[in-house]
Amino acid sequence: GKDRIIFATKEDHETPSSAELVADDPDDPYEEQGLILPNGDINWNCPCLGGMASGPCGEQFKSAFSCFHYSTEEIKGSDCVDQFRAMQECMQKYPDLYPQEDENEEKEKSSKDLEATPTEASAAKEEKGSS
Repeated sequence: GKDRIIFATKEDHETPSSAELVADDPDDPYEEQGLILPNGDINWNCPCLGGMASGPCGEQFKSAFSCFHYSTEEIKGSDCVDQFRAMQECMQKYPDLYPQEDENEEKEKSSKDLEATPTEASAAKEEKGSS
Protein backbone atom coordinates (compact mmCIF):
# COMPACT_ATOMS: atom_id res chain seq x y z
CA GLY A 1 0.00 0.00 0.00
CA LYS A 2 0.93 3.59 0.57
CA ASP A 3 2.82 3.07 3.84
CA ARG A 4 6.40 1.88 4.10
CA ILE A 5 8.04 0.58 7.27
CA ILE A 6 11.76 1.29 7.64
CA PHE A 7 13.84 -0.16 10.47
CA ALA A 8 16.77 1.90 11.70
CA THR A 9 19.72 0.57 13.68
CA LYS A 10 21.55 2.34 16.49
CA GLU A 11 24.42 2.96 14.05
CA ASP A 12 22.00 4.64 11.62
CA HIS A 13 21.17 7.19 14.30
CA GLU A 14 24.81 7.87 15.28
CA THR A 15 25.72 9.52 11.98
CA PRO A 16 24.44 13.07 11.32
CA SER A 17 21.55 13.40 8.92
CA SER A 18 22.37 14.21 5.32
CA ALA A 19 18.82 15.30 4.54
CA GLU A 20 18.58 18.58 2.67
CA LEU A 21 15.65 20.88 3.23
CA VAL A 22 14.13 22.00 -0.03
CA ALA A 23 13.06 25.63 -0.19
CA ASP A 24 9.32 26.13 -0.39
CA ASP A 25 8.07 26.26 -3.95
CA PRO A 26 6.04 29.47 -4.31
CA ASP A 27 4.24 27.89 -7.26
CA ASP A 28 3.01 24.92 -5.21
CA PRO A 29 -0.75 25.51 -5.29
CA TYR A 30 -1.32 23.61 -2.02
CA GLU A 31 1.44 25.07 0.10
CA GLU A 32 -0.03 27.34 2.79
CA GLN A 33 -2.71 28.72 0.48
CA GLY A 34 -5.55 28.39 2.94
CA LEU A 35 -8.93 26.86 2.25
CA ILE A 36 -9.60 28.53 -1.09
CA LEU A 37 -6.91 28.53 -3.77
CA PRO A 38 -6.23 31.68 -5.81
CA ASN A 39 -8.30 30.25 -8.70
CA GLY A 40 -11.32 29.82 -6.38
CA ASP A 41 -11.05 26.04 -6.06
CA ILE A 42 -11.19 24.32 -2.68
CA ASN A 43 -7.81 23.30 -1.27
CA TRP A 44 -8.62 19.79 -0.01
CA ASN A 45 -5.10 19.58 1.45
CA CYS A 46 -5.62 22.57 3.77
CA PRO A 47 -4.80 21.59 7.36
CA CYS A 48 -7.80 23.73 8.36
CA LEU A 49 -10.09 20.91 7.20
CA GLY A 50 -8.66 18.67 9.90
CA GLY A 51 -8.44 15.67 7.58
CA MET A 52 -12.19 15.66 6.90
CA ALA A 53 -11.58 15.38 3.14
CA SER A 54 -9.95 11.97 3.65
CA GLY A 55 -11.08 8.99 5.65
CA PRO A 56 -14.18 6.84 5.27
CA CYS A 57 -16.53 9.83 4.78
CA GLY A 58 -14.15 11.99 2.75
CA GLU A 59 -16.14 11.76 -0.46
CA GLN A 60 -19.39 12.67 1.32
CA PHE A 61 -17.63 15.60 3.01
CA LYS A 62 -16.19 16.83 -0.30
CA SER A 63 -19.58 16.57 -1.96
CA ALA A 64 -21.37 18.52 0.80
CA PHE A 65 -18.62 21.12 1.20
CA SER A 66 -18.30 21.66 -2.57
CA CYS A 67 -22.05 22.05 -2.89
CA PHE A 68 -22.06 24.64 -0.10
CA HIS A 69 -18.99 26.49 -1.45
CA TYR A 70 -20.42 26.81 -4.96
CA SER A 71 -24.04 27.34 -3.86
CA THR A 72 -25.75 30.37 -5.39
CA GLU A 73 -29.03 29.97 -3.51
CA GLU A 74 -30.52 32.90 -1.59
CA ILE A 75 -29.86 30.93 1.62
CA LYS A 76 -26.37 29.63 0.83
CA GLY A 77 -26.23 25.84 0.94
CA SER A 78 -30.00 25.34 1.13
CA ASP A 79 -29.69 23.24 -2.03
CA CYS A 80 -27.19 20.90 -0.33
CA VAL A 81 -29.40 19.20 2.25
CA ASP A 82 -29.11 15.75 0.63
CA GLN A 83 -25.30 15.93 0.51
CA PHE A 84 -25.06 17.01 4.16
CA ARG A 85 -27.51 14.28 5.19
CA ALA A 86 -25.37 11.66 3.39
CA MET A 87 -22.26 13.00 5.15
CA GLN A 88 -24.03 12.92 8.55
CA GLU A 89 -25.26 9.34 7.97
CA CYS A 90 -21.76 8.24 7.02
CA MET A 91 -20.21 9.88 10.07
CA GLN A 92 -22.70 8.19 12.38
CA LYS A 93 -21.34 4.83 11.19
CA TYR A 94 -17.88 5.80 12.54
CA PRO A 95 -18.47 7.33 16.01
CA ASP A 96 -14.83 6.81 17.03
CA LEU A 97 -13.57 8.86 14.07
CA TYR A 98 -16.36 11.45 14.09
CA PRO A 99 -17.51 11.94 17.71
CA GLN A 100 -21.01 13.38 18.06
CA GLU A 101 -22.01 15.81 20.80
CA ASP A 102 -23.35 13.89 23.77
CA GLU A 103 -27.12 13.66 23.31
CA ASN A 104 -27.70 14.00 27.08
CA GLU A 105 -25.82 17.32 27.10
CA GLU A 106 -27.98 18.60 24.24
CA LYS A 107 -31.18 17.59 26.06
CA GLU A 108 -29.97 19.30 29.25
CA LYS A 109 -29.13 22.50 27.35
CA SER A 110 -32.50 22.68 25.62
CA SER A 111 -34.44 21.94 28.83
CA LYS A 112 -32.49 24.70 30.62
CA ASP A 113 -33.29 27.09 27.75
CA LEU A 114 -36.98 26.16 27.97
CA GLU A 115 -36.98 26.67 31.74
CA ALA A 116 -35.40 30.12 31.41
CA THR A 117 -37.72 31.35 28.66
CA PRO A 118 -41.07 31.36 30.54
CA THR A 119 -39.46 33.01 33.57
CA GLU A 120 -38.02 35.82 31.45
CA ALA A 121 -41.34 36.23 29.60
CA SER A 122 -43.38 36.41 32.82
CA ALA A 123 -40.87 38.85 34.36
CA ALA A 124 -41.28 41.12 31.32
CA LYS A 125 -45.09 40.99 31.67
CA GLU A 126 -44.85 41.90 35.37
CA GLU A 127 -42.70 44.93 34.56
CA LYS A 128 -45.21 46.14 31.96
CA GLY A 129 -48.11 45.60 34.36
CA SER A 130 -46.47 47.53 37.22
CA SER A 131 -45.91 50.77 35.28
